Amino acid sequence: MISSLNRYMTEKKAWIDSQLPLFLQNASIPEKLKKSMSYSLTAGGKRIRPILLFAALDAFGEDEEKGLATAVAIEMVHTYSLIHDDLPAMDNDDLRRGKPTNHTIFGEATAILAGDGLLTLAFQIVASDSLLDARTKIKLVELLASAAGAEGMVGGQEEDLEAEDKILTLDQLMAVHRKKTGRLIKMPVEAAALIGQATDRQFEALSAFSDHLGLAFQIGDDILDVAGNQKELGKPVGSDLANHKNTYVSLLTIDGARRELTRHVDRAIGCLNESGLKTSLLASIAEYLSYRTH
Repeated sequence: MISSLNRYMTEKKAWIDSQLPLFLQNASIPEKLKKSMSYSLTAGGKRIRPILLFAALDAFGEDEEKGLATAVAIEMVHTYSLIHDDLPAMDNDDLRRGKPTNHTIFGEATAILAGDGLLTLAFQIVASDSLLDARTKIKLVELLASAAGAEGMVGGQEEDLEAEDKILTLDQLMAVHRKKTGRLIKMPVEAAALIGQATDRQFEALSAFSDHLGLAFQIGDDILDVAGNQKELGKPVGSDLANHKNTYVSLLTIDGARRELTRHVDRAIGCLNESGLKTSLLASIAEYLSYRTH
């Protein structure tokens, strides 16, 4: 199953990697800004969010082409967040995916604008998708705005900043990460459910699955920040500790964090069983989070 999943993820990653530049190349954008946007958008990465969307569409027997524009939009939002996270005012990182961060190449001002450009272009792409009806596109825009904005990722980032030099409880830490990381993991699965015209029961099961998956993903990141290989990660390890951030490792120890990761993966798979859909791909992706090294 692992080799089969690896083939699937490699194939879908290659596809989304080939499509991302196409959504930029014809846009009328100042040349330096376009280069800055493209630099980070095409810098690599796991592409786990688009892959989740495609795998969830597979559960409904839907053509993954119907989710391509939304997948591109989600990856643009994720990329914008990384550009801004790396800025001196935030995490002040010089390395991302094994390459210099955007602001070290293009300057802070252009890096900020590149993030802004990717964020707003994402909504334009969803709104202009010719493969989906207007009602579905409106719902997708609403989902993406909620997941990425002040109620979701941006709000979680602010709560994470405010929590520095404080000690959070496990429940408080989970609440922060449900917004900061989890909402943009949850969104592609819920987007696929919308496109696939899920029943209420199916939508609730997939939403619960992706909620646990988002927490598992963040726990995995926290573990890798301590125990990961810098060459595989493509960024420095130990930055969370250096920035006095609350993590599952700092709160639970690395062994406790690994147990918590396993618990959320198991619960995520249990939610899939309640959906009544063909979810073997999604289950395999959840299991992948238990052993990923980057």
